[in-house]
Amino acid sequence: MRSLGTRRAAMVAGAATVAALALGACSAGQVAGTAMLDTPIAGVNAESSDGKVLVRNLQVEYNGIKGYEAHENAPLEVSLFNETNDTVTVTISSQAAANRPDVLSATRVGFVSTATVTTPGEVAGTSAGASAEPGASAAPSPSTEPASTVAPAQIKIGPQGSAVFKPTDAAQLQAVDLSGELKPGMTLNLVFEFSNDATPLIVQAPVASPLTPAPRGSAEIHEETEGGH
Repeated sequence: MRSLGTRRAAMVAGAATVAALALGACSAGQVAGTAMLDTPIAGVNAESSDGKVLVRNLQVEYNGIKGYEAHENAPLEVSLFNETNDTVTVTISSQAAANRPDVLSATRVGFVSTATVTTPGEVAGTSAGASAEPGASAAPSPSTEPASTVAPAQIKIGPQGSAVFKPTDAAQLQAVDLSGELKPGMTLNLVFEFSNDATPLIVQAPVASPLTPAPRGSAEIHEETEGGH
């Protein structure tokens, strides 16, 4: 027959073994769950004054280390979530930020779509204006150029609904006519207004970070020159 001390030692050892197995199973579950998560989002997050409309992953598309020139358009990325049981309309615009030279603005914000045209108001492929008088010399055909149309950034979101906008969309959400050069490290001043009477929300959208590091360029050349001496 085992002594009382021997039985207690066996019970403690068994409990430790069970705890170790449980911890191992828990850790395995955590690793598997983490592997399924998306990568972190770098954009700005904000919400309306009543906390009912959420703004997530707001940023300007990265287009290179030189950024955007003044008066260019800049595509935006943002996700909107309506936490209410009513339909909410979100209107996005832009305004200048006082005494903030690093914060730009745009003339307007809207959905930009492009169609190819030959003359103002004429879509390519139409026959309007194609006829010529008999004997007249053939004039050179007008060059085709893309023409953009801009629809107001008024976004209707249903109860408990969401709206996601990315630069890859057919009709891009863009900041139109930038007030100056918008480079990485700078931000764009945007205004969100809500139909549920929440206070307008002003947010500075950063230029997104590149998916891969920028090339070292001249630094690499300098290092190679030093190594050659």
